[in-house]
Amino acid sequence: MRPPPSPPGHPDDLTSFFWDGDTLRSRSVSDRILSGTVAVPAPPALLTADWAREIAQQLQLEAGDVEPLSLPRARLRWPDYKQGVQAVADWTRSLGLQEVLAGADVALMACRGARYHHDGALYGGMAFCNLFLSEDQGLDIHFPAAGRRIPLCRGTVVIFDTGQPHAVIPRGSSGFDAAAFGAGRAGSTVFLSWELPVTNVHVTRALGIDFDTDPATAARLDDGQLRLNGAPAEVCAASGRWTPREHSPDRPTAH
Repeated sequence: MRPPPSPPGHPDDLTSFFWDGDTLRSRSVSDRILSGTVAVPAPPALLTADWAREIAQQLQLEAGDVEPLSLPRARLRWPDYKQGVQAVADWTRSLGLQEVLAGADVALMACRGARYHHDGALYGGMAFCNLFLSEDQGLDIHFPAAGRRIPLCRGTVVIFDTGQPHAVIPRGSSGFDAAAFGAGRAGSTVFLSWELPVTNVHVTRALGIDFDTDPATAARLDDGQLRLNGAPAEVCAASGRWTPREHSPDRPTAH
């Protein structure tokens, strides 16, 4: 059963237009960032070496890139995988999310930093739950619009609305700079990412999302997107500031 319509939002609200089955709906974008740290065993050395080879030889990640790794192959060398997933499941239950993690799609991702971006166009019906598996490399995940900056280390777990701009940047920096991820500097970060449906009543409540905030615009659109002040907007990859779509740089599709 989908959530009922909510009262109309304010005209300056950031609005996500997303597919709910065959219907394009509108909703608010949550500024709540849920974060914590869970006990996750260090991945085996053979597995981290395999990730390093895959990142270097197949993905060939450049600064700011975010790409998927093979989760089925990783699980063959990862005896503590279920233990890590259980730790996240226990944490999400403590937030009132019940068993939402059990039915969520999960992917294994790698990034070499991450440019500021949002994922609201392709994943507007989802929130992300990310579990970071790499050791502390002096990096933060930064949510500039929400005013949150979270240090990344093994066991850091974060839940956030896909419409929230975010980036992975060096601790203490003011924005994304590709030079900070050059040779001999901060390396790649590996993380698990679950897709949590925002229409799940527990996710809706935890993030404080309002639905059907602009049904008239939703009825006119053909695809999912984010709109700010009623107009399409994108995120500056270097600063995280909102910019008009026609002037915005390309952004990666990433978790």
